[in-house]
Amino acid sequence: MPALARVGSLEFQRKFGEFQHQAQREPVEITRHGRREFVLMSADHYDWLRAAAQRTHRTADAIDVVIDAVERAEMDAEHAHLNGLMK
Repeated sequence: MPALARVGSLEFQRKFGEFQHQAQREPVEITRHGRREFVLMSADHYDWLRAAAQRTHRTADAIDVVIDAVERAEMDAEHAHLNGLMK
């Protein structure tokens, strides 16, 4: 994923119109004291993100063929140490 355009809050305030136009094309990350605080994006991009978040699925709602495949799946031996995280 490409890096977001990044701007400090003071520059953002001075050039709001410019960043408003830029946010129509790509999200703009706004920082304060070097830390990320906000992301300005178009309403269309925001709507797309919200719709994508709603398209997630619960494991309990998986169809039988997916459940069967997961139950039969085996982990490579090199990852066996991860089993301890499941306890």
